[in-house]
Amino acid sequence: MNSSPILIISGEPNSVFIELFFKVFNNNKIKSPMILISSKRLLNLQMKKLGFKNKIRLINASKLEFYKLDNKTINLIDVKYNQDKAFEKISSKSNIFIKNSFELAFKIIKKYNIVKFINGPISKKFFLKKEFLGITEYISEKFLTKKTCMLIFNKKLSVCPITTHLPLKVVSKKITKKNIINKVTLIDNFYKKNLKFKPRIAILGLNPHCESIHAFNEDEKIIQPTIKYLKKKYNVSGPYPADTIFLKNNRKNFDVIVGMYHDQVLTPIKTLYEYDAINITLGLPFTRISPDHGPNETMLGKNLSNPLSLLRAIKFLDKN
Repeated sequence: MNSSPILIISGEPNSVFIELFFKVFNNNKIKSPMILISSKRLLNLQMKKLGFKNKIRLINASKLEFYKLDNKTINLIDVKYNQDKAFEKISSKSNIFIKNSFELAFKIIKKYNIVKFINGPISKKFFLKKEFLGITEYISEKFLTKKTCMLIFNKKLSVCPITTHLPLKVVSKKITKKNIINKVTLIDNFYKKNLKFKPRIAILGLNPHCESIHAFNEDEKIIQPTIKYLKKKYNVSGPYPADTIFLKNNRKNFDVIVGMYHDQVLTPIKTLYEYDAINITLGLPFTRISPDHGPNETMLGKNLSNPLSLLRAIKFLDKN
């Protein structure tokens, strides 16, 4: 058994994540011991509802002995959460549970130098309450990390948005030379460290066809000069129009496509690969991954959700 553990928090209790965890846990051989931070009561309720039968081993967060752990049972650090049914409607009721789960995970990461971390999805509406753009930003602030980026990773093709969960009307204000350089640097470092090769990176323009009717064209004034600067050190090219870069004969030339905003690259990557992708936060002192989907309230209790993204996340960490 690998002594480097994977720390996992279940996130929003009323999501499909625990169902997905059961499916991955029961059907795949993972070398790294998995430690789940969640509610024992919640696990038992959902296990009964969904028809899973697993043994739970409670472990003490203050006395973690990784060499004694294996994946024959679910290694659980219990965070109290009082819920009577297996699934309820998502609300602010779960905020304290989620906050306690994250804070406990952060303490464990710092104390034991954990380098493999997965979090289940949360509700931005209820948990983040407009204080953070997303969990990427929430975790980054907790570790005082300013230079991070969201990489939606697939071994064939990955994407990265320069801006994440911003309204379109403010995106252009965040398109800067510094921001683009930071993201490309993190991506290049990640690929060289984890995948042992220098990635081919395509950078998209902001405007349709990289053209603008306004006097100030971000593609000409910011993106193009930044690419020219980056070419001295990185394997980058562009700017490319977003409407054609994902065509088969175009995307095959790249390992990563960097877009200027969230939906510019996440919509096509999810269309191409659906659940076969994972969300990796680059720039943290550990590798943080989340499955590339949300809580998915419409699928609660049906036992029909696809565990592929969580499986990819765990397998990635198990190998690296």
